[in-house]
Amino acid sequence: MSGPRPLVLSGPSGAGKSTLMKRLMKDHEGVFGFSVSHTTRNPRPGEEDGKDYHFTTKEAMQEAIDNGEFIENAEFSGNMYGTSKAAIEDVLAKNLICILDVDIQGVKRIKETDLNPIYVSIQPPSMEILEKRLRDRQTETEESLQKRLEAARIDMELSKEPGVFDVVIINDDLERAYEELKDILNVEIQKIQEAKS
Repeated sequence: MSGPRPLVLSGPSGAGKSTLMKRLMKDHEGVFGFSVSHTTRNPRPGEEDGKDYHFTTKEAMQEAIDNGEFIENAEFSGNMYGTSKAAIEDVLAKNLICILDVDIQGVKRIKETDLNPIYVSIQPPSMEILEKRLRDRQTETEESLQKRLEAARIDMELSKEPGVFDVVIINDDLERAYEELKDILNVEIQKIQEAKS
């Protein structure tokens, strides 16, 4: 796949990936594109098919995975999630930096491909702060919250392994975390802006 290097953003739910990603896309319009993941879970209120996720059935998604159409996929809380090759190619074809929001298993799967992205892990300052953020959202049952927290513990441990990520950003201050993220991407952002001018 040609075009600018994609950005793989990983980190536990509640670490602030979505907030940082949305701000990056707003501040640099026409530079980033989001690879829309597929999922078999039901849409949450306000989510749009094709924008937030491609909502699909387990059968259809499994068939596509079996046909080699996905770069990574995982199962969480009984639902399947994954990034299709077509979703990435759609973004790269527009000469945009493709943002992939994946879990730690997804990171390991992408490392087995020739995608060559920049790997960034967004981590919370602590488990306590993460738990508070997730509880404040009020989108989880206690059971699914505990599953997310357990997944976060594993994620936080694995993010410390050398060579897994190019950089790990601790999101204890949103402004500072955002500046760190922008600094990492400056070279790729400049390439696109120069190509457009």
